[in-house]
Amino acid sequence: MYRSHNCGELNAAHINTEVTLSGWVQKSRDKGFIVWVDLRDRYGITQLVFDEERTSKEMMERAQKLGREFVIQVKGKVIERTSKNANMPTGEIEILVSELIILNKAMLPPFTIEDDTDGGEDLRMKYRYLDIRRNPVKNNLIFRSKVSMAVRSFLASNGFIEVETPYLIKSTPEGARDFVVPSRMNEGQFYALPQSPQTFKQLLMVGGMDKYFQIVKCFRDEDLRADRQPEFTQIDCEMAFVEQEDILTIFEELTRHLLKEINGVEVAKFPRMLFDDAMRLYGNDKPDIRFGMEFGELNDIAQHKDFGVFNSAELVIGIAVPGANAYTRKEIDKLIDWVKRPQVGALGMIYARCNDDGSYKSSVDKFYDQDDLAQWAARTGAKPGDLICVLSGPTTKVRAQLSALRMELAERLGLRKANEFAPLWVIDFPLLELDEETGHYHAMHHPFTSPKPGQLALLDTDPGAVKANAYDLVLNGNEIGGGSIRIHDKETQATMFKHLGFTAEEAKEQFGFLMDAFQYGAPPHGGLAFGLDRLVAILGGQETIRDFIAFPKNNRGRDVMIDAPASLDKEQLDELKLQIVINN
Repeated sequence: MYRSHNCGELNAAHINTEVTLSGWVQKSRDKGFIVWVDLRDRYGITQLVFDEERTSKEMMERAQKLGREFVIQVKGKVIERTSKNANMPTGEIEILVSELIILNKAMLPPFTIEDDTDGGEDLRMKYRYLDIRRNPVKNNLIFRSKVSMAVRSFLASNGFIEVETPYLIKSTPEGARDFVVPSRMNEGQFYALPQSPQTFKQLLMVGGMDKYFQIVKCFRDEDLRADRQPEFTQIDCEMAFVEQEDILTIFEELTRHLLKEINGVEVAKFPRMLFDDAMRLYGNDKPDIRFGMEFGELNDIAQHKDFGVFNSAELVIGIAVPGANAYTRKEIDKLIDWVKRPQVGALGMIYARCNDDGSYKSSVDKFYDQDDLAQWAARTGAKPGDLICVLSGPTTKVRAQLSALRMELAERLGLRKANEFAPLWVIDFPLLELDEETGHYHAMHHPFTSPKPGQLALLDTDPGAVKANAYDLVLNGNEIGGGSIRIHDKETQATMFKHLGFTAEEAKEQFGFLMDAFQYGAPPHGGLAFGLDRLVAILGGQETIRDFIAFPKNNRGRDVMIDAPASLDKEQLDELKLQIVINN
């Protein structure tokens, strides 16, 4: 028996108990005549004590040679600690060691295994197995497990069946780039790793499973950001004989359950917002509604004077920043520099101060009088003490720019509180979006999303106006889930493929199996997939998903710990009938 107890459970009630513990040496303090060792495992830290009066000389010498991260086993008696530590669950006791066994020696770690470590991110990712020993990472992984368990419990109790779907599938042209896997047994042919189990879960509905879920790995070979990984995890769900309202209801309940179970927070309302309104009021389709600063469109009250910048703009738009009239001119200039960064791309920013006495002072007083600025304040909801920030330009670009500014200001003002949760459904997305470079339409979600009832005919006359029977669940400015009611008949699916530019032959080659299945009695169905990585991060009060993944990739998609991706040797390439050609 390596241990009778773990390192986090002993307390004053165990005094005089003989115990066996195993773990890692966190640190030791050698005073010559007495040695204290902090022994750590997943559950906590227990202090060990060796002293000249009660410990043999041989064991005393062994204790003095213990290094950080040595793996040891000890036996001894629980005794009362002289200097108690109220900050530790085990702070009332220590173990007077009678037997010490070194199970494994350890090299000195490349960084300290402490909550506040001296290791940089790249170093810690290279030695991720050491980083996991640190409480912040360990606790994040335990937290993720807790969320996953709560999800499984809720879905199982609501009649969902967990079904595994294949990882080796067929590559399709829609969506992001696939990761492809060569098949040795089928020369010149390739599998693809799934971007989602979309078609399989629809086939499960055709198969009569009725309610399906899966916590599943998905793969996308796309450009990476802090909140993206080439492999990620979805809570993938599908239901038969449902309409949009049924989907929204059950997954509101799941989200409410998680917030209560994991965070102890009760959320009563899940407001709904049209996609068009989200873009108009917040400049993006996943608005953070924990705070205000809604957009005010100013064209009709800002383009009547001789200010050419506004007059030539497609859209003039502003927000009221609460309390920001206190900003100095230097601080405002820094804000202007911030929006002019390439990542944001604005050409500049106009501002107006809302003074406490009800007057206004703007950077364009030459063109606009007090009545004009009062209208700006009314349109943006600005109050005395606020600062009005105004951008102008092409509609799509300026909305995105002001959205970035809104989020940055909210961060600076402390309005994005990690312990506050504001869920939101965004509904009625466009079914298709136009690629301005090619002039072709693409599915905004995926090609299996159904149009809103009664809008199918619009595909032939005004495809850009067709709304999708689709919905996204947003939490604190992050999309945590999205889904749709699916097309479930062959004719409508064929029409959709046609408008996406597929020939009948291409549609049959890529998705013939699904269209064939629709001919054998496909029920109306729909579903939703949560991004587990992002959901866990937000519930954990953070937004970077790498912190909640055991072995993440870096921002170049590499696993620096195992050095992947890596080259294949010639024998493997020959078996696969592959040749590597590198273009310089």
